[in-house]
Amino acid sequence: MKNLINSSRKLREKLLADPYRPTYHFAFPEDNGFPGDSNGAFFADGVYHIMYLYLNSETNGYHWGHISSVDLLHWRHHPDALTVHNGDRGCFSGGAFVDDDKTAYLSFWKFPSADEKGDNGGIALAYSRPPYEKWERMEPIAIEGSREVWGTVDIEIDGKTEHISCADPSNIWKKDGYYYIQNGNKCVLDAYGRDENSEKKYKGDWTDLFRSKDLKNWEFVHRFYKNPRLNEDWPDETEDDMCPSFLPLYDAKENGKFTGKWLQLFIAHNRGCQYYVGTYENEIFTPEHHGRMSWNDIAYFAPEALIDGKNRHIIWTWLRGNIENDFKKFGWSGVFGFPRTVWWQNNQLYMAPASELDLLEYNKKVPEIHPDNSIEVNDGELFRLKAEIDIKNQDITGFSVKRSDDGKVHTDIYYDKNNNTLVLDAKNSGKYGWKIKEEAPLSLGCDETLKLDIFVDKSVIEVYANEKQAICRRVYPKNPIGTKGIKLIGDKNSILKIELSDMSPANPY
Repeated sequence: MKNLINSSRKLREKLLADPYRPTYHFAFPEDNGFPGDSNGAFFADGVYHIMYLYLNSETNGYHWGHISSVDLLHWRHHPDALTVHNGDRGCFSGGAFVDDDKTAYLSFWKFPSADEKGDNGGIALAYSRPPYEKWERMEPIAIEGSREVWGTVDIEIDGKTEHISCADPSNIWKKDGYYYIQNGNKCVLDAYGRDENSEKKYKGDWTDLFRSKDLKNWEFVHRFYKNPRLNEDWPDETEDDMCPSFLPLYDAKENGKFTGKWLQLFIAHNRGCQYYVGTYENEIFTPEHHGRMSWNDIAYFAPEALIDGKNRHIIWTWLRGNIENDFKKFGWSGVFGFPRTVWWQNNQLYMAPASELDLLEYNKKVPEIHPDNSIEVNDGELFRLKAEIDIKNQDITGFSVKRSDDGKVHTDIYYDKNNNTLVLDAKNSGKYGWKIKEEAPLSLGCDETLKLDIFVDKSVIEVYANEKQAICRRVYPKNPIGTKGIKLIGDKNSILKIELSDMSPANPY
């Protein structure tokens, strides 16, 4: 026991000393979070629950870790909700659902059993009752897939064999006496839709809808939606729909009313996190609007969402862009974006960090902008910077953060008025990580000021603009201790308001 206690202390101290480990963006407590998808989010009895996918070093299988919180800041660790089962390698992603009797269900993509006499893998369910400490598998598997082409299932429809998706299930939802679930399509796309001569129906993104009366016996209904490709930035035929989340949209940041619109969050493995907004009638989702949350690579990935008691639609994502071999180097891997609230207003998806983040601010001040546009900060690796800027006479304006003394290392965040883009340029952010210039579309009105809300949390930078757009990435300067500076990009006379705060760590280690 003494050795175990000492080992636990040494691990905690090692993680606390890690210069790249975030302090209030959830970081995996230990082991290899790759893939590190956010999964199984649900809200019950005033408590937020979320799962995280990771590779367990002891079992060499994929588990779902389980954490919970009452404030979205401080997380309690539970025993793993899902582990290896009957000799398989565990599971990949899925969702969660709380029924009327408070029973919570996890839907997940199960690996095939090692014994060929067992199931072929597919969509499985587990359940738990309050306080949601122990999860029981439901047997048999809900939707058994194909062992030959994992992540698919063949179904006879009108005398013809159709290849149906059987991977990455969404959250379950309930309507008119049925339970519904949708399955991601990457495995069907890869097997049957990638060739030039593949059937058109197997190309691009879609999900397949199943329903059940009792959560045990599931039947295929049809494809859940069709991508109308209303403009060139809508997903093309190379993009899949995986890690889907399907929940209603409200008309305010909190305590809003249902808009009649639904949000389909998902990833394409080659383009990252994105979404549709549309209507849902007669068991069919009709996309009307499309947007992305990752534009130049796949750094913002694997979304998961829930609706809480304030009608807040809150999402998490896995932040990619890791240092190569980070688990071997540091003993851990895996970070989530901060819980992001989204709502539908003025025919647009608005977004902001969950308001609980304000509770971490201290030493709030109006900083001085020096003649060379530099700004002093107590800790350049851990702060929040808010500014309102008049952009009428400026083409580019924003801030350069995590700057080295010689100015060679920096990450630039700015609004490009001529191109209507919010930019996070990480090409000079340091020796490690993904060096890329991320550009997100952002249109501001003629008399609209720019309102930036920037969070720096060690290796995570997250920025919001006017609650209309956001970018979140990871950056790794080789010498974090030497990257403490902030500098204004643009004319300081254009600054209408500015506020700088230190941020208190919230992670236990």
